[in-house]
Amino acid sequence: MRNELGDVRRSQVITSHGPGALIDFRAGGYGGAGVSVVAGGLEEWDRWAAPAGIGNPQTIFEPRLQKQLNVDGFRLPPVAPQIAPGKYSPKAGKLVGVRYPRWLQCPECHVIGETRRWAEDPGDPALYCAPCSDKAGGRNRVHTVRVRFIVICDRGHLDEFPWEWWVNHDEQCPQKHDLQLSGSATAGLAGLILQCLGCDARRSMEGCFGPRAIPPQCQGRRPWLGTDAGESCSANPRVVQRGASNIYFSVVESALDIPPWSDGLQKKIGMRWSMLEQAPDAQARRLLISALRLSSLVDMTEDQLAEEIEDRIRRLRSPDRNLRLEEYQQFVRHMVPFGDNTEFEIRPLSPPPELAGWLQKVVRATRLREVRVNCGFTRIFPPTPGSDRRIAQLSMTSLGWLPAVENRGEGIFLQLDIERVREWEQRQFVLERVAMLQQTYTEAWQSRGTGIPPRTLTPRLLLVHSLSHALICQLSLSCGYGSASLRERLYVDSGDWDMAGLLVFTSSPDADGTLGGLARQANPQALVPLVEDCLSAMSWCSSDPLCIEGVHASTEPSNGAACHACMLASETSCEDFNSCLDRATLVGTARNPELGYFADYLHELRR
Repeated sequence: MRNELGDVRRSQVITSHGPGALIDFRAGGYGGAGVSVVAGGLEEWDRWAAPAGIGNPQTIFEPRLQKQLNVDGFRLPPVAPQIAPGKYSPKAGKLVGVRYPRWLQCPECHVIGETRRWAEDPGDPALYCAPCSDKAGGRNRVHTVRVRFIVICDRGHLDEFPWEWWVNHDEQCPQKHDLQLSGSATAGLAGLILQCLGCDARRSMEGCFGPRAIPPQCQGRRPWLGTDAGESCSANPRVVQRGASNIYFSVVESALDIPPWSDGLQKKIGMRWSMLEQAPDAQARRLLISALRLSSLVDMTEDQLAEEIEDRIRRLRSPDRNLRLEEYQQFVRHMVPFGDNTEFEIRPLSPPPELAGWLQKVVRATRLREVRVNCGFTRIFPPTPGSDRRIAQLSMTSLGWLPAVENRGEGIFLQLDIERVREWEQRQFVLERVAMLQQTYTEAWQSRGTGIPPRTLTPRLLLVHSLSHALICQLSLSCGYGSASLRERLYVDSGDWDMAGLLVFTSSPDADGTLGGLARQANPQALVPLVEDCLSAMSWCSSDPLCIEGVHASTEPSNGAACHACMLASETSCEDFNSCLDRATLVGTARNPELGYFADYLHELRR
């Protein structure tokens, strides 16, 4: 049967279209009928894109991330192999989806029912209403549309709206009678009436989004894993519209390819690395090196190769290893000379004299490789550090691999002056501002019934994240990249590591990734006007004074002065779902100019 629905980009599988996500397709070959599916779990990848596991040729590796996530490697979203110019294999390289929701509606008679209620043509994934199609005559098909209401919970489960329960049938109503969902003259949900055509029971949809509108017991269903069998779940289910933005939030872990992992040796070892790492001791690894003839792949003797591999094993097994710290140290110390690595090339620059009091280090990153991994997803609320209990799984059992993409690009790294940051974050106005945001954030988190929030807002986090967003907004105007093509990577820690830096980079699988325009913005003649324009733009917002007072940020309690007119970025750019932002930490407020880290710099500009 011809059941291909459409294509998705590989990067979408890692972010918005991964396993468990609802995806809408328009079946163009079938009268433009809409078909909605939930993307299948990782077991379907092994079934439809053989060979299974990391033996598949569409596989990538990043040892640091593999160690953190406890997997042997990563699979690229499958692509059908090309069998001839312009022709691809119809039997391999498919992503599988399960029709969802299974309740559909006829747009003519407004009857709703499960999939078995509707007619279908061979090879056509779209279903249609037979009586209404007969009235239309000929081969005209009145295709069904997806119902607009579904049920989710914050543990990731997905279920159908309880239509039979909601309509509240008469006791004498025949079973399995048709339901009809039609509109009336009344506006809103009150004008949407669900009616049983057997007993004539009626009920409007008003109140269906309420916190206790439906039975409070979640059924624990996971249709993306190919089973209706539910798991035990104590969360309260919630009714949402099928196209709501809070149905799917992917949990993405990422890492930059840094020395020594970014050299040619690691590439040539490839999938053999997991065998070496899992070997019980150095002697066993030496035997593997000899058996696999790894020294023949590189210009090294077996002794030299064994010593290099042991050094890398020690790095991975260090008890205090930290992915972000390792990357941060590479940028601020520049420990590997330019040209020695194939995937990581940086050129440190001295901060311009005008910014020397506020910036400590500027780095041009002329070549970067980033690996992004989909580790799971959440529903209703975005994932938050420490909230692992809400993350839904992508497979029934651990398969030893996770879906990922690798992107290459360029960027700018900025390190703030550590001493100035320490002095700034101890100012009274700053502490009071952050304490107010923390209280609001804590109250909002507790109102969800989920206890103590898993993160603590700090002045440094708000400052670095806000500066990153401000730079993304300004860079999109000055370097030729669209804001959605830029992404941030934050290096923030006021504890043992004492990090205060950010990387704004373009990391894209298409030709938008390495045009060179972004890295050149780190040059002094471009960086000074960039920062000046950036801070000037943050000094005023078209939504002020409401924005600077935090009124517009009420929908995200961890934000201060941040709205769509000034600071919020696209979802592809922000690694924290547009939370923990406050432009007042950059430029201050009219009442408290000392609140801004760059307040003195702005004062000098205005004189």
